[in-house]
Amino acid sequence: MASSRKVLELFYDVVSPYSWLGFEVLCRYRHVWNIDLKLRPAFLGGVMQSSGNKPPGLVPNKFLYMTKDLERLAQYFKVPLSSPSNPFEAMFEKGSLTAMRFVTAVAEKETGGDAQVEKVSRELWMRIWSKDQDITQPASLIEAGLKAGLSASEIDELLKLAQSQPIKDKLKANTQKAMGYGAFGFPLIVCHVDGKPEAFFGSDRFELLAHCIGEKWVGPQPNKPSAKM
Repeated sequence: MASSRKVLELFYDVVSPYSWLGFEVLCRYRHVWNIDLKLRPAFLGGVMQSSGNKPPGLVPNKFLYMTKDLERLAQYFKVPLSSPSNPFEAMFEKGSLTAMRFVTAVAEKETGGDAQVEKVSRELWMRIWSKDQDITQPASLIEAGLKAGLSASEIDELLKLAQSQPIKDKLKANTQKAMGYGAFGFPLIVCHVDGKPEAFFGSDRFELLAHCIGEKWVGPQPNKPSAKM
């Protein structure tokens, strides 16, 4: 029954590699679990500042661990994730505000689902976390949009829209919504069960998330047989 479908909100930012892992897993499970997945592009920098959290890049041992951790997770989750040559510059100096405004504009224009939001977000993650490319310049957003299947004229309209006050406000509102759920980083997955929100941080809580919504976790690739002879 459609009424029994659980709503899952995924708050994410393409500057976050762990968000990419959570994003891909939930996109794979959206037709496996009885869920309605709602993609919520938000701004990680705003969440970190508002919550008083410190990114792992500012703690040397955490940063070293994160580099190794991402290598292992990329293999486990089968996501082509590899750290940029200068992760600190990519994450903290350049940031993702322009990119996330662009994704928010895509979400605003899209009707009847979020296929374009999914594709554009994935292309931006591919640029920063797989190909070591910039995501701050208009030319970079244009290339990501074209690879996601948008036309040049659509992208031009989206770039203008991304600079508008309503889109800036929408991104702020999504970020504030995440803060309202207690966010201190991304990804933040909020599942709504019996009218009550349950928030899960990170890309390593899927077993618990599945338990919460009454579904079964069968690993990061649900459509691949796990049995080995």
